[in-house]
Amino acid sequence: MASAGGTYRLRCSVGGHELDVRGLSQGLFPPGGFVSVSRDRTARLWAPDGPNRGFTEMHCMSGHSNFVSCVCIIPSNDIYPHGLIATGGNDHNICIFTLDDTAPLYVLKGHKNTVCSLSSGKFGTLLSGSWDTTAKVWLNDKCMMTLQGHTAAVWAVKILPEQGLMLTGSADKTIKLWKAGRCERTFTGHEDCVRGLAILSDTEFLSCANDASIRRWQISGECLQIYYGHTNYIYSISVFPHCKDFVTTGEDRSLRIWKRGECAQIIRLPAQSVWSCCVLDNGDIVVGASDGIIRVFTESLERTASAEEIQAFENELSQATIDPKTSDLGDINADDLPGREHLKEPGTREGQTRLIRDNGKVEAYQWSVSEGRWIKIGEVVGSSGATQQTSGRVLFEGKEYDYVFTIDVNENGPSYKLPYNISDDPWLTAYNFLQKNDLNAMFLDQVVKFIIDNTKGQTLGNTDTGFSDPFTGRGRYVPGSSSGSNAVPAPDPFTGAGRYVPGSASNVVAPLSGVVDPFTGRGAYQATDAKAENIYFPKKEAVTFDQANPTQILGKLKELNGSAPEEQKLTEDDLILLEKLLFVTCNTSLETPTAQQLQTLWKAINWPEDIVFPALDILRLSIRHPSVNENFCSEKDSIRFSSHLLKFLSRNGKQANQLLALRTLCNCFVSQGGQRLMMSQRDTIMSHAIELKLGGNKNIHIALATLTLNYAVWLHKVNNIEGKAQCLSVISTVIEVVQDLEAIFRLLVALGTLISDDTNAVQLAKSLGVDSQIKKYASVSEPAKVSECCRFVLNLL
Repeated sequence: MASAGGTYRLRCSVGGHELDVRGLSQGLFPPGGFVSVSRDRTARLWAPDGPNRGFTEMHCMSGHSNFVSCVCIIPSNDIYPHGLIATGGNDHNICIFTLDDTAPLYVLKGHKNTVCSLSSGKFGTLLSGSWDTTAKVWLNDKCMMTLQGHTAAVWAVKILPEQGLMLTGSADKTIKLWKAGRCERTFTGHEDCVRGLAILSDTEFLSCANDASIRRWQISGECLQIYYGHTNYIYSISVFPHCKDFVTTGEDRSLRIWKRGECAQIIRLPAQSVWSCCVLDNGDIVVGASDGIIRVFTESLERTASAEEIQAFENELSQATIDPKTSDLGDINADDLPGREHLKEPGTREGQTRLIRDNGKVEAYQWSVSEGRWIKIGEVVGSSGATQQTSGRVLFEGKEYDYVFTIDVNENGPSYKLPYNISDDPWLTAYNFLQKNDLNAMFLDQVVKFIIDNTKGQTLGNTDTGFSDPFTGRGRYVPGSSSGSNAVPAPDPFTGAGRYVPGSASNVVAPLSGVVDPFTGRGAYQATDAKAENIYFPKKEAVTFDQANPTQILGKLKELNGSAPEEQKLTEDDLILLEKLLFVTCNTSLETPTAQQLQTLWKAINWPEDIVFPALDILRLSIRHPSVNENFCSEKDSIRFSSHLLKFLSRNGKQANQLLALRTLCNCFVSQGGQRLMMSQRDTIMSHAIELKLGGNKNIHIALATLTLNYAVWLHKVNNIEGKAQCLSVISTVIEVVQDLEAIFRLLVALGTLISDDTNAVQLAKSLGVDSQIKKYASVSEPAKVSECCRFVLNLL
């Protein structure tokens, strides 16, 4: 923990990486160590160097075919007591390493662009963010779910302490809170790309962005505080253990230490981009930068570097070049600056910057309160008077540049002006130029080559093009290039006007053959033995909606036929065909429905939505018949059929249609054709169905729970872990809003079925916090099946 009033000084500089150090993470083992990743395609594990102040490289891990962007530690388990190391790269992959092997244990593939952020949670879950605009949740070597909703790169991800909650920050300037795989809230406020996230507590977190601000948020959505201090992009943020103090790093060459809401200390580094930071358990701060060096800073006098090492660091810092456009120095006219005598006056606050003129050069100094002296932090380039005659530089749009090129993109098109300073990043400049002039990104490499060729590779300070960042163009985020925020719209209320309930009996699930089943009697099942056997799950067969009153349904169909559009009206022969179809499918008749009957049914279910419900009720009953099921769900017609049903699941549709469409989908599971259709369209169907969770209709909730249960039955049979992850996410989401105990019971049976005989599914359910969601149902007295089933599920968890 950062002790009040302490000052951080250099502990050590750690060399080893050949290019930018892009990510850092505190290690679990050895104690006091950390892991770093770099553009040199390696990850390195560092251990404290015994009695010395430095660190020793224990392992150099390779597995990526391109730059490595991020790293995190997966907590220990019985198999890997020292945990695992996860790294994400520009090759779109995530490599998982053990601590005793330099090659990956396994590689996670699935993202379609650079993986730029990782976070680990309980029970082995891993969250990844990517330039492909998605985040993914992984368990061991499988992708459990994909979080979709951002419109630009997902630069930052964090798993919150409360199970099932996750955060993502994006170049679309928003932060999203996800629960069980669904977006619960969108946080807006940042004016540019969100680059980093850090967790303060169960209910608060921090974010940093390219707008040079840090924000403290409540997960309820309120922004509690905004911190300013950085003068350029902020890339990384890390929290001290056991308190709300934190550190940040960015493009202004600085590490900033924040205590009690104020910037308490600024440490400048001899590198333009300070990409990453992490805080060790002892409060020491590790930072990685574009010069490939890792530096560690400490409050501890025992761990502070020797006077010689500190002097060497200050010498390196003093030789750095500072570009006023990327620093906090403002507009500078050398003629107005005082000489070296100005440094005899003490500073007034930590980090105060003072500029002096010395032998025609402009030097920058920073005040150190703890040492009571001015420390040179570099020489300022481009600090002349503001005319081309006196500076030898070129004016363009009121600003000075080393070069202003004229670019001809094609022979017949217009020319474009490209201003450039030799301290600029050529990739960032080229990308900005293409964006500003609305030119195709395919020209990026061409423009970069033109800049480098025509400046003869000139650079200043640490802007060597060998270090040019993959995050520019194919690289560093450019402010203003992302689209604005897309807030999640509020759901439309259900109208429910004039809804048809197809017979009270049809709300009851018919008894299944064989032993007494808890799905009969609308929750009237009572256990007869205190030590009841688990008769609830894993459920082996689909649950269907069977009971109906055919006479009532046909009566309503005939009544509404009068108001059907002329071209859709049913003839007397059509009505006879549907009556015959209903008789065949509702009885144990050996007859097979005819093609003419099925064509007439298809005609009827295409009626306008105000009058279609009796036709949907006939479909719900008919789809249980094997030949009807095969006809509608066959490969040839399945997409047309499922798309038609999904239209009725619209959130602002008629409740009767929503209910009957859900029940029809449940009944599709009775035959092979329907099972194939339901499994192949699982993602689409469940995404539509879950939208109905917010309505107050308990019959819709029961049908939604039954649909989830039927999916659980088939996912248990085929052991599809991704499908199970989606189903668990639906259960976790729906169980929060559903009140009806019959719906709760069916969700509990679905949950028990999914996790039976599957340790991965158990781990995933725990990580979603499902156990804490269902505990309250263990004490339900009536119906007894709810509490009994709940206790069986909790035993598995």
